[in-house]
Amino acid sequence: MKTQTAKLRYLHIAPRKVRLVANLLKGLSVNEAEAQLLMNPKRPGLVLLKLLRSAVANAKHDNQLNPERLFIKSIRVDQGPTVRRYIPRAMGRASSIQKKSSHITLVLAESEKLRTPRFKITKPEKISKREKVERTEKIRKEKEVEKPKKAEEPSFIKRIFRRKSI
Repeated sequence: MKTQTAKLRYLHIAPRKVRLVANLLKGLSVNEAEAQLLMNPKRPGLVLLKLLRSAVANAKHDNQLNPERLFIKSIRVDQGPTVRRYIPRAMGRASSIQKKSSHITLVLAESEKLRTPRFKITKPEKISKREKVERTEKIRKEKEVEKPKKAEEPSFIKRIFRRKSI
């Protein structure tokens, strides 16, 4: 069984938070794990997605593994170095703040049987700024054409002085 390892070190998120997302991925195929990470709202999800895509690209390029057969064999989240900071408190005291970091190790393996992917993940196409501006201008022009112009109403002051006095 061929394997591919990818490591991410010194991630500035606490390991406990990363493990919440990482534990969801163990044993899943790459396609399902990617779908899981895309829908996960937690912050480590985007980082793990990037690491997973990197591992798949490396497996495809370096070891000529079939991406459809890959699954997550193991994912390990270890604690990295902790940066210690202090915050001032009342009566001249100070409380410590620990800014923790994580080391993530992702191991992909190739399974014998080919699984049909349950999800089709499409990456959105990149649009240049010029194309975005052209699209918004086109939409704006279409809206202007569709809007019928209102008859001009008299201003606020004219309406006040037009009223009958009692």
